[in-house]
Amino acid sequence: MEEAPAPAVQPAPTYVWWSRERWRLRLVLIATSAMMAGASAPSPFYPVIQDEFGFAPVMITVVFAAYAVALLAALLTAGALSDHIGRRPVICAAFVVLAISMVLFWHADSAAALILSRVVQGIASGILLSTLSATVVDLELPHKPGSASSWNAISAMAGLAIGGLFAGATLSLFVDGSGAAVVFGTLVCTYLLLATIIWVLPETSARRRGAWASLLPRAALPREVRKAFLFAVPAFVAGWATGGLYLSLGANIITTEFHSSSHLLSGLIVTMLAGAGGLAGFFMRNRSARTVTLYGTISLAVGSTLTLVALSLSSPELYCLAVVITGTGFGTAFPGALQTIQAVVKSEANAEVMAAVFVVCYLAFGLPVVIAGILVPAIGLFATACWYGAFVAFLALCAALLRWFGGGRSHPADARIA
Repeated sequence: MEEAPAPAVQPAPTYVWWSRERWRLRLVLIATSAMMAGASAPSPFYPVIQDEFGFAPVMITVVFAAYAVALLAALLTAGALSDHIGRRPVICAAFVVLAISMVLFWHADSAAALILSRVVQGIASGILLSTLSATVVDLELPHKPGSASSWNAISAMAGLAIGGLFAGATLSLFVDGSGAAVVFGTLVCTYLLLATIIWVLPETSARRRGAWASLLPRAALPREVRKAFLFAVPAFVAGWATGGLYLSLGANIITTEFHSSSHLLSGLIVTMLAGAGGLAGFFMRNRSARTVTLYGTISLAVGSTLTLVALSLSSPELYCLAVVITGTGFGTAFPGALQTIQAVVKSEANAEVMAAVFVVCYLAFGLPVVIAGILVPAIGLFATACWYGAFVAFLALCAALLRWFGGGRSHPADARIA
């Protein structure tokens, strides 16, 4: 009796860099970077705005915080809207609104107009942040499961870096005051272009009922998540408060403490922070969540401490080194800590837990910088920056100790991030 022939082994599919699937994913990642470029592009303009309108430092931080609060509100309400009406119409509409916000910021002539522009930008960015992230998950390459979270984080960091550099370089080149037209005009055109070409993507979310019900904010912490969440909070606050400081008052620190009028340097600080974060996230994307969290929180603590030394010595070179070290922590502390939570949350509760995470993160993004803005007139920018840095360093050190002593190596969150 002859043996049946063994079934033929099907070769694994090969994926080339120019494949349609890869280009679809790249388009969404480019859209994410473009959106985040708009978040950092206003930063080098803040000292210019402050001098032009005579604003107190607290007003600049309020303008910044308005963006964070509006973004959080949009995430909590419209974050799941694309699950019901489709990804493409939501992305298209949000990019149009984002373009409008750039026009408003460009032509703002008062504090109220600046705050309105940032609120509109925050609403559009909150909707885009959730929808683009979901689209990246939908278009994730089948031979790289779990890579979506890493690429979302890396593309966001890349966008922050590009926006700060573009704005700072443009302000330095166009000393006649036309820099704002170049920066925000370019962003407007980019967003309108993305709103148009996003329709080349396939729709990855079928229409279903419940769109109005999805607008009700939901945030919850099931019992099994609470310990991991509490342990992650110091890392969340330290990382996001760091981003808030550099994006709101970073340019003022360069101008005031290092007596530099270079807009390029102001933009480079944001670029170094976010660029170092993006690179660190990329090179550590295959490390365990425990390793990434420890590295991120220790880097935040060391970098923030070194920042205090640089400010005390008035050393811009040491300050730049401190920013790079802090940036590597900025780009790794959050994804590492987040993975420790996602490892223990049930899939049906993921959306509500993520809402709770973002409440903490965006409050940490906006509230400390407003407090810093209030303190600047009272104690000065130098003392405020020192207290702020000490606060971040303390929280980051606490986060590192909690992760080291509070989670053993057998914890499920020690799985690789991507």
